[in-house]
Amino acid sequence: MKIAFIGLGNMGGPMALNLLKAGHSLSAFDLSADACKKFGAEGLPIANSAAETVSDAEVVISMLPASAHVEGLYLGGVGKPGLLDSIRAGTLVIDSSTIAAATSRKVAEAAEAKGIAMIDAPVSGGTGGAIAGTLTFMVGGEAGDLERARPVLEKMGANIFHAGAVGAGQTAKICNNMLLGILMIGTSEALALGVANGLDPKVLSEIMRRSSGGNWALEKYNPMPGVMETSPASKNYAGGFGTDLMLKDLGLAQENASAVRAATPLGGLARSLYAAHSLAGHGALDFSSVLKLVQKAS
Repeated sequence: MKIAFIGLGNMGGPMALNLLKAGHSLSAFDLSADACKKFGAEGLPIANSAAETVSDAEVVISMLPASAHVEGLYLGGVGKPGLLDSIRAGTLVIDSSTIAAATSRKVAEAAEAKGIAMIDAPVSGGTGGAIAGTLTFMVGGEAGDLERARPVLEKMGANIFHAGAVGAGQTAKICNNMLLGILMIGTSEALALGVANGLDPKVLSEIMRRSSGGNWALEKYNPMPGVMETSPASKNYAGGFGTDLMLKDLGLAQENASAVRAATPLGGLARSLYAAHSLAGHGALDFSSVLKLVQKAS
């Protein structure tokens, strides 16, 4: 299958490589020359532009930072054509960015008018899941379009859920990430409290992991440096899922909550705490670095 992949960040790059390893014919692009150079060196065919990647593609996949990037890519702007003008009718578009559900619906409607099928398929699983090909996809769109996408998604993920119509995948993702942001703060508070009392963070982590406080952060993404060798915390919080990206997702959750008049007080508090952490200069660090906000000064 001929696939165009646009967006070669910490998540997109490894996802594209997994498709290449699975035997698909790939053409990839990113506005970052460094990203293109990095993944090109790993064997990924790099195009000169996004439009060039989709010239003969059967499937187009995008993995971009925010709503504005997705809308700009596909719909264009003043004096700038959108990518939908270059994609052939009958092509399947899979957008795995985490964006507003309203943006997914807007772009999908424009795609449908041109005879292009589109689904939103944001992911969970972090960079580790992207590299290992074990991501969870939360899909919004027509069931038939999901079935067309499934052979491709299966090369990048281990779990594929159909959340509902276009935009539903995005809604499921912001619910998940709101919970993730909240539980990471709670886990950080508990670990910081224990360490302030002289407990060994490794021992405390294991106690909580096997007790009623057990959660994903304790299982796979411990925020305390030195506890889990594979977590970003043990790599100076490099890589992973950036604080500013978590802040963006929590913002999307709050916007959605306001729109449907849902009460999300902990989500709102989590957003404020990550905003404070970002303003303190930690926006580029992995979101688990929020531990620094509650850690007792040594």
